[in-house]
Amino acid sequence: MAGHSKWANIQHRKGKQDKKRAVLFARLSKEITVASKMGGPDPAMNPRLRLAVQNAKGQSVPKDNIQRAIDKGQSGGGADYVDIRYEGMGPGGVGIIVEASTDNKNRAATDVRTAFSKNGGSLGTTGSVSFGFEQMGEIEYGPEAGTADEIMEAAIMAGAQDVESDEEGHWIYTAREDLGAVADALAEHFGDKVESKSTKLIWKPNTRVPVAGDAAESLMKLLDVLDELDDVANVYDNSELSDEEMARLAGD
Repeated sequence: MAGHSKWANIQHRKGKQDKKRAVLFARLSKEITVASKMGGPDPAMNPRLRLAVQNAKGQSVPKDNIQRAIDKGQSGGGADYVDIRYEGMGPGGVGIIVEASTDNKNRAATDVRTAFSKNGGSLGTTGSVSFGFEQMGEIEYGPEAGTADEIMEAAIMAGAQDVESDEEGHWIYTAREDLGAVADALAEHFGDKVESKSTKLIWKPNTRVPVAGDAAESLMKLLDVLDELDDVANVYDNSELSDEEMARLAGD
């Protein structure tokens, strides 16, 4: 589940989109606040904040919410956040990477460990799973940005490594160190016509693990629980599901 995810489609079709959207808005606002506190309130001088604001706009977070989150980071006092990565195995032998941003490392670790242990998984050590993934840049555009061929051409010209497209949109992959340059080139290419929905570093699996039946159901539950934890920022896994399995899990 590196960025564009089959699970996201299943969750949407199960009618969970409103809850997921509320979680997403809260997560985006939190990242803006953390970035503002760490690097200052001016996006032009704070790359992390600039990216956080851009991602929030891409998900239609209201301008007032964005400004409140920036102001909150500048209000003085408050919690200090640290970024932590957890790695573990899920049902069916699926590798899972969890990125958290937390002001309480003990709470975050306990919540993540509990999520794994109660849903058929086990938390491992740092590096136990990530060796099977590659950290790289991902830029997401909606389907309105153009056809698969048009996006592929624009991405290649911008210096990207790969593109995946389907009816839900386009996902452009870059080398880790090239993310900013490729994102800027694409933004210039599209101008005011269309904005990216997200620009971020992700963990993309080198190989995928087929999963079905009870293991797939347990895995989806685990991913849901992890994704809804307050301290969790991103969840990635290397599962692979058939179209038939996705339809079954979606209740079709």
